[in-house]
Amino acid sequence: MTAPSPAQTVQRLFPLLAEGKSAQAAALFADSVSFSIPHPPGLPWVPEVDSPEGMRTFFELLGTHVRTKEFELRQVIAEGDDVVLLGRMVSEVRKTGRDIDTAFALHATVRDGRITRYHLYEDTYAVAKAYFGD
Repeated sequence: MTAPSPAQTVQRLFPLLAEGKSAQAAALFADSVSFSIPHPPGLPWVPEVDSPEGMRTFFELLGTHVRTKEFELRQVIAEGDDVVLLGRMVSEVRKTGRDIDTAFALHATVRDGRITRYHLYEDTYAVAKAYFGD
């Protein structure tokens, strides 16, 4: 049996997260993780992360503060160990009831079957507006 491709490994995250399986999602990550999500200060669901346990904390905080309403993966671009996912997501901030509607790009790197990079880019203005208001 062949090992999953980097793109397949990264795409395994989304069904696990949709099912609330943060521990299984975190198990896809290597012992050392480069994590980056540019975000406004004070956002409670983006912790400092550098490990699988940190990824689990991030996924659990995200689920506590945000409810995914729509998730559309539009394109997967893979070259070597690098995978870029492009899509759109709509999430409700539980505290405010406001939606975050944003396009996103996720740059992930997979080495030896484990995710070593998770850099997410989204509309930080939309995130701030939904969480903090106008």
